[in-house]
Amino acid sequence: MLNNLSSVSRNKSSVFLLVLALIVGGVGAQAAGLLNTSSGGYLVCVNSKTKVVTHPGTSTCPKGNKKLVLGAQGVAGVDGITGAAGLSGKDGTNGKDGKTLWNGVKDPESTWGAPGDMFINSVTKTLFGPKDLTTGWPVGVSMVGPAGAAGAQGPGGPSGGSGPAGAAGANGTNGTNATIAIPELFLCDGPDAGTGADEKCKIGMTGPGGGTIFFVDYNDIYTGFNYMEAAPTSCESASKTWSSANTAVTAARGWAGRAVGAGPANTAAIKAVFTADNSGNNAAYFATSCSAGGKSDWFLGSIGEMKLMYDNLQGVGGFAVDVYWSSSETNASLAWVQGFDAGFQASASKFGPLYVRPVRAF
Repeated sequence: MLNNLSSVSRNKSSVFLLVLALIVGGVGAQAAGLLNTSSGGYLVCVNSKTKVVTHPGTSTCPKGNKKLVLGAQGVAGVDGITGAAGLSGKDGTNGKDGKTLWNGVKDPESTWGAPGDMFINSVTKTLFGPKDLTTGWPVGVSMVGPAGAAGAQGPGGPSGGSGPAGAAGANGTNGTNATIAIPELFLCDGPDAGTGADEKCKIGMTGPGGGTIFFVDYNDIYTGFNYMEAAPTSCESASKTWSSANTAVTAARGWAGRAVGAGPANTAAIKAVFTADNSGNNAAYFATSCSAGGKSDWFLGSIGEMKLMYDNLQGVGGFAVDVYWSSSETNASLAWVQGFDAGFQASASKFGPLYVRPVRAF
C-alpha cells in the first residue's frame, strides 16, 4: 500500500510529516487504540531502504527500521508572561456624612466643625449646636441645671442628761524651770529691725558693729557668745598676707584651732608669735585694727567660723568671689583659707596676699 515512496525526501523532518499524515489518514485508523510505548504514544517503524512504514504491535522495531513515537506527551513548557491588570471597577456612591460631637476648653470658633456638628465646652459645661451651614454655631445652652431648693431642717433631738462628776485626779509633780537658749538680747536696732520695737538679732540682719549677723547659737552650744557678726565692707582688705615669716603658731592648729569659737584665741596666739608684724603684713593684726560700729573686739575668724559665714550669707554682706584667710594654721608655712567662689576649704602659703573679713562674737 505504501511501496512507492522513492520521492520522499531523506530529510528526517519530511519523513516525520509524511508519516504523521499517513497515520492520521490511514494507518492511524488501523492502529487506533494500540498504545505500545511507556510514554503512552504510538510506535511506528520506517524501513530505511524501502521507506515502508509499519505499526508493530510490540514496543520495538525490526532491524533496519527507524523508530518514531507519535502522540507522546512532551515536557511542560516555560510559564508565559503574566497578563496586564484588569481595569478598576466603578466607584461606589458616597455615603451620607456623619455628624461629630466635639469638645474643648473654650467656646467653638466659627471655623471649627461642619454643619450638623455639636460642641461641648468642658469647662463651662455648655452645649453648642447643631452648627448651621449659614449662621454657624448657635448660642450655647448650659447643661448644668439650677440648684435645688434646700431641704427642710429635721427636728432637733432631745438633750442628754449630765453625767456624774468624776473623782479629782492626784496632783502632778512640780516641773523644772525651762532654760532659755538665748537670753532676751535686743541688739539689732539697725534699719532692717522691726518697726516700733527692738528686735533680737537674726541671721542676715545688721549687727551692733554695723556688719551682718551670720550665726545665732539657738541651742546654747557655745560658751561666752550667742551671735557672730561679719564686719562691714569698710573693714575688708583684698591683699593681706597671713604672716611675715614661716613660723609655727601651734596654738592655732588642729581640731581645736579650726573650731567655731576659736577665732579670738587663734588671733591672740598669732599676734603673740609675730610681735614685729603689723596690719600691713599680717591678717590677724589687720582684723583687730577694725573699729566699725565703735567696736574694738574684732578678730580673724577660725576656718569653722569662716565656713559659717560663707554658708549663711549667700548673696548677703558684699563678699568678693575670691578666697579669704582664716586664723587656723595648717603648719609652719601653710594656713587654712575659705573659698567664697566655690565654697572649698584648703591650705595656702602664708605669704599669699588674700582677702580678710574680720569677725566679732557677742
